[in-house]
Amino acid sequence: MSTCFFATDLHGRTQRYDKLFRLITDEQPTAVFLGGDLLPHISVWAGTTGYGCFVSDHLIPAFRELRKTLGTAYPEVFVILGNDDPRRLENDFVDGEVEGLWYYMHGRKHIWCGYSVYGLSYVPPTPFLLKDWERYDVSRYVPPGCVSPEEGHRSVAVEENELKWVTIQGDLLRLVGQDSLDRAVFLIHTPPYDTPLDRAALHGKSYENVPLDVHVGSVAVRRFIEERQPLVTMHGHVHESTRLTGEWKIRLGRTVCLNAAHDGPELALVRFDLSCPDGATRELL
Repeated sequence: MSTCFFATDLHGRTQRYDKLFRLITDEQPTAVFLGGDLLPHISVWAGTTGYGCFVSDHLIPAFRELRKTLGTAYPEVFVILGNDDPRRLENDFVDGEVEGLWYYMHGRKHIWCGYSVYGLSYVPPTPFLLKDWERYDVSRYVPPGCVSPEEGHRSVAVEENELKWVTIQGDLLRLVGQDSLDRAVFLIHTPPYDTPLDRAALHGKSYENVPLDVHVGSVAVRRFIEERQPLVTMHGHVHESTRLTGEWKIRLGRTVCLNAAHDGPELALVRFDLSCPDGATRELL
């Protein structure tokens, strides 16, 4: 197994993508994992028209050119979306898969080089209003200051029963079933709860006099990792966590958990080899 790249939360910043494409061309990794929040961040819901232009005018042509340049050295690319990416563009990423540019992995499993790759985009409730990729975590609890997944905005319709009762915990169970996860690799946008990977800049803050939890990851994801012990999990979502904790790589039992989110202008790139994931490195470029 050769080097794999992991990047996430690029938020449509073309300079980050350009750096990533140059590194892929120069180093020719075997696989590239992109962990969500790939499109430009638009805080006002009414202004979503630019998303589609970014996919069709930048992202797809850039990957086509990369494939043309690398030929048979073009890596396997695995992609999920994140909570800032509107789900109405999911079909654009499915189309990219049909074209052979990448594998769109949300809610799916793909066997690659003897490893099982899984993807899940959902995050627990946040204060943000776009709810396409939000779920209740293990129950219908909504943390103080957050907005219920049943409220906010969605770019695609969802049945009321799903909004109320489907959880990240249940999604993970349905995704893997009884699979052996000894050689499993997960792209999960949310990090596991109460770890250095989900630490938000909320220390000392409160909402309606209720102190806010500084850990904003998923309880379901943490329990899943501890109980099922996959080989590697990759996460993003909480941009500032590495700056606040100084950690981007942790172990939960035998599982190596990696974070490539970053709150600066640079591209944060994690390089790792699945034959020895403990040796992963992270570089700001």
